[in-house]
Formats: sequence, structure tokens, C-alpha cells
Amino acid sequence: MIRFAAPLIAICATAAHANEDIADQYPGSPLYSAPVEFIPGVFSAIGATAPPTYENTGHNNNLSFIVTGEGVVVINGGGAYVLAEALHQEIKARTEEPVVLVINENGQGHAMLGNSYWAEQNVPIIAHKDAAVEFEERGFRILEAMQQLNKDKAEGTFLQGPTETFADEYILELGDYRIEVRYLGPAHSAGDVVVWLPRQDLVIAGDMAFHERMLPIFEDTYTLDWLDTWDTAFEALNATYVIPGHGHPTNMDQVRRYTKGYLEYLRGKIGEHLDNGGGLADAYHVDQSPYAHLDTFEELATKNAGRVYEQMEFE
Repeated sequence: MIRFAAPLIAICATAAHANEDIADQYPGSPLYSAPVEFIPGVFSAIGATAPPTYENTGHNNNLSFIVTGEGVVVINGGGAYVLAEALHQEIKARTEEPVVLVINENGQGHAMLGNSYWAEQNVPIIAHKDAAVEFEERGFRILEAMQQLNKDKAEGTFLQGPTETFADEYILELGDYRIEVRYLGPAHSAGDVVVWLPRQDLVIAGDMAFHERMLPIFEDTYTLDWLDTWDTAFEALNATYVIPGHGHPTNMDQVRRYTKGYLEYLRGKIGEHLDNGGGLADAYHVDQSPYAHLDTFEELATKNAGRVYEQMEFE
């Protein structure tokens, strides 16, 4: 197992929180920020922790890549053709190795819409089978929403799903890296996967793990299942380094606090509300103040509470 100097962990674990009010950090590029090398060979272009906007070109998730010595592996297709193209330019500026694989972390737009660019480069694209189905069923609406948001920046983007799917895991050895793409179980959205690098003790967690911004609970996000997957599979990785789906690279303590901790806290508050005979209308307003400092709190807190109420009402 490769270990890295302690100061690197300290720097990354205490990185300044991204903020919804921070202007674009990489003027002149469609990317919200330039890729940063987190550990040797592993880079991530950190997206805005705000909702997608025309100004951030919909780059509000992390676009990562691994320079293996035998080719580059990209994690997330990106939220538009223009973002994938911009990421590729950044990769070319850092290495002469070709991109040999793209991994979609789930079936959402920010993971798959940029597949349109990568497919034109004849790069294989993989995703979990459930993510592929999700994108096939909802892709047109996802694309239409992105086009309305990005306007002229949507040019070139078309629907392109993965070229290969898997059910449980997809493993490859490239250079010094063993790359394990794993489906750990139900989590944030259909077909969420993590990319585990056992030799580097690092997990690119995708939407399994959040911090710095509030996690969204979708209509089909079952929080009890997510917590079970977290406890039985994600914790078992015992990762030292975590690149979450949104927010700066960090460690397990941080994502545990703001993912598992938040889900347990909100379920606890809704459970108390149900025990007291409370209805849906008041459930939206349960106290979530311990998490009010997170970006997207205003957009998501009440929605999250309502969806958890609807789930727990019938558990």
C-alpha cells in the first residue's frame, strides 16, 4: 500500500469550503476550477458546490482522472460536451498518455452528458447497468434541461450512454494502479458506483459521499438503504483519502459526518415528528440548523425533509 506524507492529508482535510457565492475559479475555461493533483497521478477538477448555472456551465460535480503510466482513466463524462472537451485539454497539458477509459459514476446528467464527446474520441465508456437504464429512460429530459440551462454552451452535446455495463464490479490493472469500480448497493441514485484504488488507499466516492454541500434526497433515494450500504460496504473500504462526488478531496471523518451523520440526524428528527403525530406540512420545517452552513441548504433542506417523511411514514 502506498502511503503519502502527512502534510498532504492535513492540507486536503482542511481545505477551504467552496461557497455558492464564489465566482468561477478558472476564467477562460468552461471548467469551474482547474484540475489539481490530489495524490501522485490522481487529479480532480472540483466543481461548484452551488446548483448548476449558465455561469458554471453545469460543472457542479467533480471530474477526476488517473494518469496510470499506461493510459488515463477518466471518472465522469461531464455535464456537457464542452466540459468533457475542456477536461481533455487539461489532461493533454499534463501527460502524453491517451485516455483509455471513461467511468460514469451514475446515470445523472453531470456524469453522462459529456459521454457525447468521449464517444467521438472512440474511448470506451462504462457504467453500472442500473445507471445505463436510468439514463436511457430519463436522458431526453436530462438533455433538455441542460440545453435550457447552458444555451449556447450546450452545442455538440447529444445522448450517449455507456458502451459497456457491469453488475457488481469492473476491475482493471494499469501501471501502478489497480482500479476497482464497485457497486456497493443502493445509495443516492440508481447505479451509483465508487472507484477504489487499494494500493493508494483512496476512494473516488461519487455520490455515495458528500460534504461542503448538502446532499439531495431524490424521490427514489431510499435513505434507509443508503445507510445500510454505507455501514456494510463503504465503511469496509477503510479509505484514507476520499474524493467525493461534490466538494474538495477529504477524509472519511468528513464525509461520514455530512453524509451518514446527516441522514441519521434527519431521519431522527422526522421519526420524532411522526411519533408526535405530525403531518407532512410541518415535516418540511423540522430543525436542520446543524447543517445550515452547507452550500445548497436553502435549495434542498425542506425537500429532503418532505421526502424522508414520505419514506418513514410507511417503514
